[in-house]
Amino acid sequence: MLAVCGWRGVGKTTLLERVIPELVRRGLVLAAVKHHTHAGAIAVDQPGKDSDRLFRAGADVHLTAPAEAFERTHRTDPEDLPPVLSGLLEDHDLVLVEGHKDTPLPKVWVCGEGEQGPPEGVGEVLAALPRDADRPRRFQEFLDEWLPCAWSAIPVYGGVLVGGAGTRIGHPKQLLPHRAGTFLEAVVAAIEPILPHVVLLGGGAIPAACEHLPRLSDAPGFAGPIAGMLAALRWAPGHTWLFAACDLPMLSPEAVTWLVGQRRPGRWAVLPDCGKGVEPLLASYEPQVRGPLQRLADDPDAGPRLLERHPKVRVLAPPAELRNCWRNINTPEDLAALGEEPRP
Repeated sequence: MLAVCGWRGVGKTTLLERVIPELVRRGLVLAAVKHHTHAGAIAVDQPGKDSDRLFRAGADVHLTAPAEAFERTHRTDPEDLPPVLSGLLEDHDLVLVEGHKDTPLPKVWVCGEGEQGPPEGVGEVLAALPRDADRPRRFQEFLDEWLPCAWSAIPVYGGVLVGGAGTRIGHPKQLLPHRAGTFLEAVVAAIEPILPHVVLLGGGAIPAACEHLPRLSDAPGFAGPIAGMLAALRWAPGHTWLFAACDLPMLSPEAVTWLVGQRRPGRWAVLPDCGKGVEPLLASYEPQVRGPLQRLADDPDAGPRLLERHPKVRVLAPPAELRNCWRNINTPEDLAALGEEPRP
């Protein structure tokens, strides 16, 4: 979230109008919040129209058309802006707030005539745009530097899925022996050096060495890995998650580092493809992906792999030397082949 502040008439709306098309061209999904400071109703609908009549009767109104939608609601609490902004962040890459200089948000100050910078007491101002400068260019340059840093500052949690029974292999895969421990211990050991917050997802049995880790039950009403993924995204909705299956004993910290390093503004998930299709259970997911994942979960035959169709999801090939980290152990034959490999 970023506020664009300044006194009335300094050109805040014009500035945003100039910059937003370039951000949209780059693939970002934007929300703009306008601060209306005048008393009385906001002029957004035509008196006498059905939607205006319903609103004046007391209902919140949601209008839909083939290419757009509009929502008009009754605000009962003048301090309810923070939850509104948080809601917008659930399905937008960037929320630009015009005005609200007293709201605790990072800000850019648009200078008026004779101003050299923001006045005192307006909080965290990251940049000031002089009146005699090319303000759209200066603002775009600021966003090019600030937005990737703000995006990468979102905390990343590791979520390891331990809900499966391992029916194809005849044993819960997280408990299968591997080197000096188990599959689950190997996966956790690869993630923890990079992401110190690791959470177990699901109700499967776990080895004693992992009992210290926090654990979430599957989201009720869902099955398969999506149940654990949704539980995590609901538990920490403002965080990025790296989800990993428990049957990846070859996972390394280098692969985790590479995957986290592929995060960019506007990418709601990064799904690796090692040449045999996307692998959604060693992939990174931004907070905004919760809605698309929820809609997938409503179809009992769908899985997280179908997220590759979403326009905000990026499919990338890992470096050749790391692709073995995405190797799942699903069958007794896979397990036997794993045991024949030399240990490092």
